[in-house]
Amino acid sequence: MPVTRISLLAGKSPDYLAAVSDSLDRALVECFAVPERDRFVLIHQHQPEEMIFDRTYRGGPRSDDFIVFHITTGKPRSDETKRAFYRGLVDRLAEAPGIRPQDVMVVIANSTFEDWSFASGISAAAPAEDSNG
Repeated sequence: MPVTRISLLAGKSPDYLAAVSDSLDRALVECFAVPERDRFVLIHQHQPEEMIFDRTYRGGPRSDDFIVFHITTGKPRSDETKRAFYRGLVDRLAEAPGIRPQDVMVVIANSTFEDWSFASGISAAAPAEDSNG
């Protein structure tokens, strides 16, 4: 049930954005134990003056193709799972749409099931019979 906010510089094509989203989805399903069809992605394209980043801090060099994935998840993952996900994500992004691993930053934030409502103002932690109706 992760929700991912993706931030990148403006100007990418719809096909590029779809490839980013598809690569993220595959990595989440294959490496992060996210179910199929559990896909919630928000893409934010920024003007150059709205996306300020160090081009060499703990990696890089970063180019104008720098992209940030901020993933909010309701289930903690082990360090091993996170490492596999980071590697799986950059591998898929390198294939499509062709993003260099040095240009990929990932931030994972955990929350609890009680912090979520998927629809109708009902807590995700509510018993199933409360959420049907």
